[in-house]
Amino acid sequence: MAAVEAVSSEPAQPRPRQVVLVRHGATEWAQDGRHTGWTDVPLNHDGRRQAGTLGARLAQWSFAAVLCSPLQRAVATCELAGLRGEAQIDPDLREWNYGGYEGMTTAEIRAGRPGWQLWDDGVIGGEMLAQVAARTDRVMAKLRGVHGDVAVFAHGHLLRVFATRWIGQPARLAQFVNLSTASVSTLGWEHEWPSITLWNDTSHLRAPD
Repeated sequence: MAAVEAVSSEPAQPRPRQVVLVRHGATEWAQDGRHTGWTDVPLNHDGRRQAGTLGARLAQWSFAAVLCSPLQRAVATCELAGLRGEAQIDPDLREWNYGGYEGMTTAEIRAGRPGWQLWDDGVIGGEMLAQVAARTDRVMAKLRGVHGDVAVFAHGHLLRVFATRWIGQPARLAQFVNLSTASVSTLGWEHEWPSITLWNDTSHLRAPD
């Protein structure tokens, strides 16, 4: 597999103030632990409830741009958060294409391929990690020219790769960070360095005391 080059830590000007990453709400496949890539599964009842809490959570930002995956679970999350009217659909924000492992759990895959690890071994008939990273790099290149804050509605593995590439690290690092459904994370800057300023916040999903 070809090595994935790290994005330069030297930011171009202008640059977005913050990039707010929003993972879509829950689906039946996600709750079952099934690999959900380009299969266009909808949010389930819980996912729609989760997405409905995002409007208040995101109200602190006035977004200069909103980008969204074309898959319906991301689009519905964006809509329920009240930002669909501002959103630009970007095909590069689709989830990892899991190919022949689409819809399978890790246990099912390992039954035929013992010891399988997505990040090391990739998938049969789908994308390699380098291809997913290249897509996130293209999205980031578009964002470099945005003044103000940006919201990105997408998927678990894709957003994990996006964050590691934002801070100039190889995409393989994404294995070691988790991302919950309907979570909010933020990417920003410390002086001139790209940084992760908030990760996997789900406080808006908890019932009030």
